[in-house]
Amino acid sequence: METKRSQELFAQAQRYIPGGVNSPVRAFRAVGGHPLFIQRAAGSRIYDVDGNGYIDYVGSWGPLILGHAHPQVVAAIQRAARNGSSYGAPTELEVELARLITEAVPSIELVRMVNSGTEAAMSAIRLARGYTRRSKIIKFDGCYHGHVDGLLVQAGSGATTFGIPDSLGVPEDYTRNTISLPYNDLGAVEEVVSKQGEEIACIILEPIAGNMGVIPPQEGFLQGIRRLCSEYGIVLIFDEVITGFRVAYGGAQSLYGVTPDLTILGKIIGGGLPVGAFGGKREIMETIAPLGGVYQAGTLSGNPLAMMAGIETLKILSQEETYRKLEEGAQRLTEGMKAAAEKVGIPTFSTRVGSCFCTFFQEGPVTDYASAKRSDTQQYARFFHTMLAEGIYFAPSQFEAGFLSLAHSSEDIEQTIAASTKGFKAALEGTP
Repeated sequence: METKRSQELFAQAQRYIPGGVNSPVRAFRAVGGHPLFIQRAAGSRIYDVDGNGYIDYVGSWGPLILGHAHPQVVAAIQRAARNGSSYGAPTELEVELARLITEAVPSIELVRMVNSGTEAAMSAIRLARGYTRRSKIIKFDGCYHGHVDGLLVQAGSGATTFGIPDSLGVPEDYTRNTISLPYNDLGAVEEVVSKQGEEIACIILEPIAGNMGVIPPQEGFLQGIRRLCSEYGIVLIFDEVITGFRVAYGGAQSLYGVTPDLTILGKIIGGGLPVGAFGGKREIMETIAPLGGVYQAGTLSGNPLAMMAGIETLKILSQEETYRKLEEGAQRLTEGMKAAAEKVGIPTFSTRVGSCFCTFFQEGPVTDYASAKRSDTQQYARFFHTMLAEGIYFAPSQFEAGFLSLAHSSEDIEQTIAASTKGFKAALEGTP
């Protein structure tokens, strides 16, 4: 496909924006080439500035579960915008969205709106530290909770090694209380907690890892962490920015029957607009200002545009058959692509939970960050560009999730499966 205008805009963008993009993965560094500049989107498709259309499985990285520019959501945003974009004062819309969230996710008794998943994670961790009066936290390798200084760490050489900064500009003092452990390794968590449990404020994790592909929790992993947190008085935080209202209406916690103390939300609850939220047990949440001594604030938090979009989105998602349709479509897509890969003879390992999915270019199994990194990223890059040429838009990175929306039709899915045969052949043969 001709993408001359995108190339021109990328060249211009690099004169004014670092790397030409406002978020690193958009730069296509992991797959090569230049990013597409998008002009518009509707339903299951995005359209670039050169007029090319693509079946989109990125969906703005997950929030567009209804598809792009859903008429009811667009109309709701327009109604809200006519009354003003932000007031810095309470609105009825905040109350309504908070009600919908607390009814859908029983572990959330009180919820505070913010503007991004990063802000929600940062605030939830501060809250856990303030509530427990402890400093140390446990996270997991490959789980991403935003670009918070204290969370940008890589694992040390042992289970009890404190994290070291994984980004320039992060002082070691910011990460010395962060312990990073292998995902799905309950034994490693037990070892650390048995020695330092009285010092640990919280354990934060994605209940389904969505930032190193899609990696489900192994049997007993979440349950074991819940048990340890209850035993040692540690706050359990589920980061459901990706999975909340995506894998089930009540999130991954309802899917697996494990109740966290705090939950982080984002993406879908803003209907495609910038939003985040954190909530949980009343006793913990009442530690936040103005009720308690943990400070958190935001001028644009709960802005009416995002609240209205989120309300409309959740109303649609709460309808019967919604998640059955998503499940059936995603299953048909992933099974079809898996069969295409097997026919071509290229080793792949597919994962899926609900409408989130990933194809790893390796035999597998993939259970954690270390095993995910064994994927052949060059094969993925060739697959990506071949699919792009066929009018299919996947994430420009092996380690990102794919997302199906309610707008994807059976024809979209069949077209994608057919194109994937070409994509897998190109990946295997080394010719994009």
